[in-house]
Amino acid sequence: MNKSQLVTKLSEQSNIPRKKVEQVVNIIFETISDTLVKGDRVEVRGFGSFSTKLYEPYTGRNPRTGIQIQVPAKRLPFFKAGKETKVIVDRKPSAAENPPPEQPASQSSPHPQS
Repeated sequence: MNKSQLVTKLSEQSNIPRKKVEQVVNIIFETISDTLVKGDRVEVRGFGSFSTKLYEPYTGRNPRTGIQIQVPAKRLPFFKAGKETKVIVDRKPSAAENPPPEQPASQSSPHPQS
């Protein structure tokens, strides 16, 4: 799902005009980004937390040429899923949501009989 699809789905489910939903989504993303730039973290209980990780400089290798290069230190965004999110994502879909594929009648058993 991309940002546009998220806005559309939120608008449909909440009966709020798409423009208003888009403004709110933009404010949320901008606020998270601004907070990370400051070096702070954002935690949404049950969903997860956004933070930054500092990566030290290192000597890398250009995969095309094989030449060694110096990779500078960098700070990158990091997301850690919360417990509830992990449980929801790991949940097995019910039979109604994801029925098993049907097998042709000639292959009724997964193991050949000897």
